[in-house]
Amino acid sequence: MHRAILFSIIALVPAGFAADASAPSRVNNPSAAERFAKPSDALTAREDLYWKRTPLEVPENIVLEASGIAPIAGKRLLVTTRRGEIWWVDGAYAAGDTVKPKFTLFASGLHEPLGILPAPSPRKGYYVAQRQELTRLEDTDGDGRADVFETVAKLPISGSYHEYNFGPVLAPNGNFRLSLNVAFGGATQAPAPWRGWMVEITPDGQLMPIAAGLRSPCGILVTSQGAWFYSENQGEWVGSGRITHVEPGDFGGHPAGLAWSRTPGSTVKLRPDDIADFGEPMHEVAKKVPGVKPPAVWLPHTVLGISNAGMIEDLTGGKFGPFAGQLFVADQGQSKIARVALEQVRGVWQGMAIAFREGFECGIIRLAHGEDGVLFAGETARGWGAVGSKQQGLERLTWTGKTPFEIKAMRAQPDGFTLTFTTPVDRATAENPASYSVGGFTYLYHKAYGSAPVNRLACPVRKVVVAPDGLSVRLALACLREGYVHEVKAPGLRAAGGAEPLLHPVAFYTLNRLPAGDRIVPLDPKEAELCVSPIVEAALGHTAKHPLRAPGDWINDEGDKQILLGTQPGLKFDQTLLTVKAGARVRLIFKNTDDMLHNFVLCAPGRGQAVGEAAMALGTEGAAKHYVPDSPDVLFHTALTLPETSDTIFFTAPSKPGDYDYVCTFPGHAQLMKGILRVE
Repeated sequence: MHRAILFSIIALVPAGFAADASAPSRVNNPSAAERFAKPSDALTAREDLYWKRTPLEVPENIVLEASGIAPIAGKRLLVTTRRGEIWWVDGAYAAGDTVKPKFTLFASGLHEPLGILPAPSPRKGYYVAQRQELTRLEDTDGDGRADVFETVAKLPISGSYHEYNFGPVLAPNGNFRLSLNVAFGGATQAPAPWRGWMVEITPDGQLMPIAAGLRSPCGILVTSQGAWFYSENQGEWVGSGRITHVEPGDFGGHPAGLAWSRTPGSTVKLRPDDIADFGEPMHEVAKKVPGVKPPAVWLPHTVLGISNAGMIEDLTGGKFGPFAGQLFVADQGQSKIARVALEQVRGVWQGMAIAFREGFECGIIRLAHGEDGVLFAGETARGWGAVGSKQQGLERLTWTGKTPFEIKAMRAQPDGFTLTFTTPVDRATAENPASYSVGGFTYLYHKAYGSAPVNRLACPVRKVVVAPDGLSVRLALACLREGYVHEVKAPGLRAAGGAEPLLHPVAFYTLNRLPAGDRIVPLDPKEAELCVSPIVEAALGHTAKHPLRAPGDWINDEGDKQILLGTQPGLKFDQTLLTVKAGARVRLIFKNTDDMLHNFVLCAPGRGQAVGEAAMALGTEGAAKHYVPDSPDVLFHTALTLPETSDTIFFTAPSKPGDYDYVCTFPGHAQLMKGILRVE
């Protein structure tokens, strides 16, 4: 799942994962050992004070796998499922900690619908995005079941499991917008027309291509200001999750869809030959290749999600809390929601991304605001795995009326940022430069799967100015760079009148353009020399724990035993028990045949899960370390290997017999992807 929001075809199982479409309900209750690492209990307990999370009970005979939510007047919901059903849900707003809505089947037999919306007046019924078409459904006889299934527009597919259709979203002009996934792997990832594009469809079925370069754009929305954005998942050509502003003719970065840019009606001028494996930051490529559109906001991988999904703008008028007009972004793999505050600077969108709410029971792909400001989260994880105990579900989130001490927003300044807060800040801690730590980084634009944060550089705090009302702080910084993500850590801040720390003390601002205006500190003439990223060696060359060469005292490179270890779909090694003799010289070849990133980390007995959790905690530093934490519990490891690549290491087996854990430490994998090296 970390490679994209991946939905299956026919059997509804994405390649790289194992699941049975006809499996009984037991698959919806995995054991604790099969779950990903859950978030901090202390953090979720604090979050519960402000936004109450209430799971809605789903009858045992229904596998909901919610993939689309349409709030309907009268406190009703229509929910689509990955299994091709649409359910009426009544009672979802009921008070109490235990909510048992009534589910009534509205339609079935659809092909993996991934969104639904009510037809705009004077049209009737509901519009649904099926994998291969946009469909209008209607109940004409009033019996509560759809009896009209009208194909509005056909969308060609080749049969790849990765060809999803996200939407529909109603455009201000009355048309519908959809975002179409590319296929996965193969000679081409756009074998069918307009794959990798955002398209617009008129009510009479005419298709108009809007923009290309999309990979797996699970979230798509038009804001109250009329700006279109889509969320994207890390993968090939996509260094990390991101949110991109899209206008007609834009190219979002993934070149597969350019196969159709010569087709009549194309709005995109770029051609496949215009895109090379640049290996540079995306904003630098955009300067040289007109049409390339860097993201408005980067969502750092494993920190603000690993499978970014549906988005929604807070238009509740304060009923959902103090973040009106901001975006909430769901994540499937880490079962949480991030918050994004956008601004437009010199005609370009950019802004802040920050954590909002964790602790959901399953991976979230859809968000929808209902009446009274209630936020509903549609969940599914079958075949993918996600933080949480369940494989599918529907939850609601309600503001308790209490306001946490939070960074409400960030605005760019010519020499730094202004941070605004939901409540006044304690002046003593806010005025202390030591309360803040700021650094910048970006991601490479290349064909490889994802990117580690690169060109890291500290941004020293030169001056702090606290507003008289305590609701904002202006930071003047050195080493600001356009096109870079600026990570602002403020764990030392406290709310006025007490010791309350920030609920979420780390924010990430994507600075695409520096604004004009006055500086509060003069430009340091030495800053140009200070603000040059150090050149570092490639991560994880030959080291004692990543031994790429056979020791000199080995007679040959084969050693005493050779092990070929591979991968299987469903976050698994192809062997879960390896045996060696104590002190044996081992040559281990780890070959990744999956379609996502994996590594092999040999750990001390019983320490595999602890090492996996330490890898999760590496945050933005993890990718550069190939998600191998600095721990005495790590004995040997490979590099993080791309799909269809391998890494070979040479090591001497421990002299003490026992069962030694091995795990994949890519964030979230260790709970599932594990085995034992038995030393005899």
